[in-house]
Amino acid sequence: MTDEEELFRKLSHLIASGEMAMDGRLPPERKLAERFGVSRSRLRLTLDRLEEEGAIYRRQGRGTFAAPPVSQGHSALNRIAREVTPQDIMEVRLEIEPALAAHAAARARSGDLAKLEQLMLATIDTGERAAYEIADDTFHYNIAVIARNPLFLEVYDSIRTVRKLATWANIRRESHTPDVMIRFGEQHRALFEAISCRDSQQAARLMQIHLLDVNRMVLRASP
Repeated sequence: MTDEEELFRKLSHLIASGEMAMDGRLPPERKLAERFGVSRSRLRLTLDRLEEEGAIYRRQGRGTFAAPPVSQGHSALNRIAREVTPQDIMEVRLEIEPALAAHAAARARSGDLAKLEQLMLATIDTGERAAYEIADDTFHYNIAVIARNPLFLEVYDSIRTVRKLATWANIRRESHTPDVMIRFGEQHRALFEAISCRDSQQAARLMQIHLLDVNRMVLRASP
């Protein structure tokens, strides 16, 4: 095993180990380089590879994360999470995410599409609910990243954070039966194809159709 592969293996193990802070943030580059006894330039090359494979996420001014990061306004969003309903969340998602999908189709780079395809396939290849939840969250998050609008991304981060903090978060999980996960996975496939074809109008339309279907399932599962 080469030194580069060994460093990649060690960093991958660190990410999978659960050693991260509660928000999933990795230690600063300086500390990681010291921990593994490598230069920061060499460390960055390995981090670049992990980012390309969708294992980490870098946010300028905030650090590197082992999973899509939550919003910086975490404490302020706690109050909103206590008041918001599943329908409130879906109303906002239906306003925001079709636009993000359209921008992603217009602005995606070849590397973005390769990563997004792998994330899309992960939502299809799993029949396990918890794994699907992670794959689904990461797929949608990467569409927001590819849209390349920092303000849009911060709004999307806030939506994700409220969803995770809300006391009814398990409702969505309960609505995702195996048949539903298969259907949503195929919707993800169609959405990816529209984005990869640079068809902004179709990407926005398919995102709206997908979210309306998600909304029906969530409302059906709501008390």
